[in-house]
Amino acid sequence: MPSARLTVDPAFAIGDVRRKLFGGFVEHLGRHVYDGIYEPGHESADAEGFRTDVIDLVKELGVDTIRYPGGNFVSGFRWEDSVGPVSERPRRLDLAWHSTETNEVGLHEFSSWLEKVGSDLMMAVNLGTRGTLEAIDLLEYSNIRSGTALSDRRIANGRTEPFGVRMWCLGNEMDGPWQLGHRSADDYGKIASQAAKGMRQLDPDIQLVVCGSSSAHMPTFGEWERVVLTHTYDDVDLISCHAYYEERNGDVDSFLASAVDMDGFIEKVVATADHVGAVRGSSKKIDISFDEWNVWYIDRFHGVDKIQGIDNWPVAPRLLEDSYSVLDAVVFGNLMISLLKHADRVASASLAQLVNVIAPIMTEPGGPAWRQTTFFPFSITSRLAKGAALRVKLESPTHTTAVYGEVPLVDAVATHDAEAGRSALFLVNRSTTESIEVSVDVAALGDLSVLETHTLTDDDINAKNTLADRERVAPRPNESVRVEDGILTITLPPVSWTAVALG
Repeated sequence: MPSARLTVDPAFAIGDVRRKLFGGFVEHLGRHVYDGIYEPGHESADAEGFRTDVIDLVKELGVDTIRYPGGNFVSGFRWEDSVGPVSERPRRLDLAWHSTETNEVGLHEFSSWLEKVGSDLMMAVNLGTRGTLEAIDLLEYSNIRSGTALSDRRIANGRTEPFGVRMWCLGNEMDGPWQLGHRSADDYGKIASQAAKGMRQLDPDIQLVVCGSSSAHMPTFGEWERVVLTHTYDDVDLISCHAYYEERNGDVDSFLASAVDMDGFIEKVVATADHVGAVRGSSKKIDISFDEWNVWYIDRFHGVDKIQGIDNWPVAPRLLEDSYSVLDAVVFGNLMISLLKHADRVASASLAQLVNVIAPIMTEPGGPAWRQTTFFPFSITSRLAKGAALRVKLESPTHTTAVYGEVPLVDAVATHDAEAGRSALFLVNRSTTESIEVSVDVAALGDLSVLETHTLTDDDINAKNTLADRERVAPRPNESVRVEDGILTITLPPVSWTAVALG
């Protein structure tokens, strides 16, 4: 059996694990809102029409902050449509997803849902088809207590206390030609700077996220970040990254190494941001909001699933309802490892998305809700990863992939909560054929025991949880784990994700 070795030592701290790292994303897209979180006729619906079975699963998932309302949707969004009496709200065509938006669920309703699931709101403003004034208006409506036209309008609409939104995204994927109002980096940087300055004049304590590249493989990547930050460096706190991964052409080995790409993406954006800061002579650091990430079979969407036709604008169509396998979940868990490995600069991250749309949670209208395979790495990591992320000294066998060249078969990260006296270890085995025995030097953690273990694997790496078999896949305890004389040993099955809690 191949073997790997690593060392876990609190002295090797990367940075604190900020809870916003475990964020989510809700967009008005497909069945995410309607027939997803909101289904008034469902037997589990509460008085506001929200499915309580979904609320329970979102709470179990452990999401801290949820980005809303998009996504591509936001670039055509008129926030005024989403407030006031529901019966008076206009139906609008959503050009991003070729659908009809009823505006039944808007800012007030969604904020109420967030209170039920225990998450904070991360609001995106429309800088695609709108601009600085509309962004300031939404901020005033949301955050000013009373005494102005817009704050009093919020009160008249039933919300006495401000929403108090602290984190704001300045548009969405403005580097993408598919985006309504797509601009060059120079033009976007100017409007983002103007909007940021205006919003800070109203509320100087908000956090602002400027749009970075929607993919590390965009032709403008790198230069986009440099130009945008040259305009906005003094105005914003974070720059966004977006990345989606899928298995292509049966190349499982490269797919399993997707986190190598995420690692490189983060490190290049950090280097570019720090370069801009150095040129400006600034001591300020721009952090990263990785506010869209997931496994997404986007090639499938651009094929048979795309809605078209001038007279075809459905309400809440089934869109992007990817069904995730064990293989997908292992890649997903490895992406979470990458986020933790960069905890010093990744201050926020949003899993895109939460319900039905490329989601860890699925629902059936009038029927059950269930956990997809990707649910488990997120919920377990969110629960166990506390304190500081630790850089592990890793020695692993390697293999060669078609896309990423030579990569380690094992990837890992650890966390340590000094106050609670607990640590956690997260590992993946990227080998498709062999188990790997991992020896972990944990002596620096002191006397400890194994509190819990979870391994997600299956003899069939394509196994999924579906409506017909909702509990086909679940993590199991890893019975191989041992701790003796400061050395923890554990066997990782092929194509597996594992978490170990120590205390």
